[in-house]
Amino acid sequence: MDRTNEDSFVCIARIYNDFKVKFGIPRQSGMVNEVESVIIFEPPYRSADSVRGLESYSCLWLLWKFSENAGKEYKPVVRPPKLGGNERIGVYATRSPFRPNPIGLSCVDIATVEYSEMYGPVIHVRGADLMNGTPIYDIKPYVPYTDCRTYASSGLSVSPNVKTLSVCCDEKLISKVAECKREGLLRLLSLDPRPGYHHLPDRIYSFEYGEYRIRFTVDEDVLKVYDIIRTD
Repeated sequence: MDRTNEDSFVCIARIYNDFKVKFGIPRQSGMVNEVESVIIFEPPYRSADSVRGLESYSCLWLLWKFSENAGKEYKPVVRPPKLGGNERIGVYATRSPFRPNPIGLSCVDIATVEYSEMYGPVIHVRGADLMNGTPIYDIKPYVPYTDCRTYASSGLSVSPNVKTLSVCCDEKLISKVAECKREGLLRLLSLDPRPGYHHLPDRIYSFEYGEYRIRFTVDEDVLKVYDIIRTD
């Protein structure tokens, strides 16, 4: 039975942070807890009652839309960048955005829950892997006794012992970045924001982080920041 048009989703909130483009966003939630994001509900859902009791939890599940991939072709087989971009595996064995439904799932830490006269309830979270402005379909509390499966295997995913790069950044360059954002930026760079199949030591890469454009090179295990430019 065809149920294509039976169900629909509404955007209940959007997330706001310094990730203006996909390049540079952490590959999984929880990898960069030094970066904070803000969740603001859409006008029909700005009820303080809707978040009552949320402060008693430490983590949340976010169900969200791959808005940059909406309408793109579904791929039953994909080539994950972290596997070198050459190995083909089934889309349901990955977290690739090229899915029949452009839906993402992320676990984030709750920093604070506050009430704003302008926006209603506002949730500050850490460790998000969503781009600025991403639509959120639903928010659910993370419940450790059911959600944490200590026996789970990681399959083809990269080992949790993620290899990091040594970041070389001149003090004059990092001082251009607001102090509250430096730690998060350095952590992002140490995780190597390049696609997994890029290994060109002379290539200058760049991405936007908040109001800054970061330019860098990577040679073996060392990432060198080439320049930091304000874009505003």
